[in-house]
Amino acid sequence: MIRVDNLRMNYRSGGETVAAAQDVCLNIEQGQFYTLLGPSGCGKTTTIRCVAGLEEPDQGEITVGDDLVFSSKQGTWIPPHRRNIGMVFQSYAIWPHMSVFENVAFPLLNDGKRMPHDEVRKRVHSALELVKLESYANRPAPHLSGGQQQRLALARALVAEPRVLLLDEPLSNLDAKLREEMRIELRDLSKRLNVTTLFVTHEQLEALSMSDVVAVMKDGRIVQSGTPAEIYNQPRSAFVAQFIGRTNILTAQVKERTADGSQLLVQTSIGLLRSAACERDDSGDNVIIAIRPEDVELVAPAEPHGENVFGGQVERLLFLGECIEAHVHIGPQAFTLRLHPSQVPSAGDSLRVRLPPERCRALPAGS
Repeated sequence: MIRVDNLRMNYRSGGETVAAAQDVCLNIEQGQFYTLLGPSGCGKTTTIRCVAGLEEPDQGEITVGDDLVFSSKQGTWIPPHRRNIGMVFQSYAIWPHMSVFENVAFPLLNDGKRMPHDEVRKRVHSALELVKLESYANRPAPHLSGGQQQRLALARALVAEPRVLLLDEPLSNLDAKLREEMRIELRDLSKRLNVTTLFVTHEQLEALSMSDVVAVMKDGRIVQSGTPAEIYNQPRSAFVAQFIGRTNILTAQVKERTADGSQLLVQTSIGLLRSAACERDDSGDNVIIAIRPEDVELVAPAEPHGENVFGGQVERLLFLGECIEAHVHIGPQAFTLRLHPSQVPSAGDSLRVRLPPERCRALPAGS
């Protein structure tokens, strides 16, 4: 439904050229909720604006549905209003001098097709019903709450029945509770309508909880894409491991690989450690070992010492409601643990932890 091939977009400012998007490739299927995730300046907004037609790329091809809307080779450029897309911006872009009804009707009355007023009214009420704003049709748009304005922007994007929905950080202006509610509503609505959705965010939780596919971007490139579970549990670089959630990082050197190739024995600052193998980790290679805080296990004092078991000392504890975050020093290395509140140690306590080999992931050094 959306296909992007070798997209390149450069900005020129003060005599310098900044590569905002570099060889970006996307293949988004019908009805899929696809998320571009990354830090500020990584190229995700540039990419979605190119798909929308708000920016003209320097190179590549973009196809929406069966229509080629941009091609640098063929000299094709279809303007935004002819791409049959709906878009919600970070700022919502609500018309303050219009009512809720007038805001939603605007795309239908200004597309040059002269739709009958009865049809406009029918479509607007259907769109408002979708986002649960039908009772606010006559209210001035500025008199809506932040969450209601976000829904209004969504109704306006959907009223023309677009082929695809583009969402550029639409939840960033909402408070934490409302963001949580709108995550669920947006996901449910896109699935109910079976509309292909391209979503941009820098919030990891939004990407993991809403998406069918997540593409992580860095420096204008997609560095890894996959399901939320794949991105979280099987990062292919230290950048992805650290950007998606919290993770503990150890630098290490490979000592040996098991006969079946599935595990490594590595030397780290806290001692010898066994971990899952990465693609390239010959003996002597430098690697990075990543393990999530929730995967670090407490070891009971009575249990015998074993593989990947280390002693440490609790530096401080943070109460997070559903869990306790413990900051622990193991030798020279600082570690973060996520513990159930029933397992609470005290600051200054000595303890032993186990780093399960299957949950320790070796990654290429410098990645």
